[in-house]
Amino acid sequence: MKFIRWVLAAIAVLGVVFVAGGLLLPSTTHVERSVVIERSPAQVFATLDSFERFNAWSPWAEYDPQATYTFEGPARGVGARMRWVGNRAVGSGSQEITASEPHRRIAVALDFDGSQAQASYLLAPEGQGTRVTWAFDSAHGFNPFKRWLGLLFDRMIGADYEKGLAKLKALLEQNPQD
Repeated sequence: MKFIRWVLAAIAVLGVVFVAGGLLLPSTTHVERSVVIERSPAQVFATLDSFERFNAWSPWAEYDPQATYTFEGPARGVGARMRWVGNRAVGSGSQEITASEPHRRIAVALDFDGSQAQASYLLAPEGQGTRVTWAFDSAHGFNPFKRWLGLLFDRMIGADYEKGLAKLKALLEQNPQD
């Protein structure tokens, strides 16, 4: 009987530590990666301001080649939306352009299976090219589990962002007309 009480007390203490510790963690997560692409901000912006070519450079397209995509709203700029349904690796969701400042910035609202986040692309001239910074921001509110999970986001999506930016760079630099 003492053993059972000890186990229950240990579980209760761990639960309190998990919840209290989670509430002490940051309520938001920010992940970003950047790359310099040897193309003008106008050329880079033209590709990012639309979802038409997203899968040509997306790091997730190869995770589920059978995923289905639908496009809604305008072809580019604010209101352009892409929805997808895929396997467990890519899930389902949507992304919609919510702000579009030509040659400078694009903001995107993300929905992953009901979880919302924001992404952005910042463009800045650098040398003869453009520095593209791809950022991800998520708010966790008072959810301790999401706050603990937020600690892993950089490791979870950082490598995918690097891969996507490398593919975007290759796509744009190999096609001079883009």
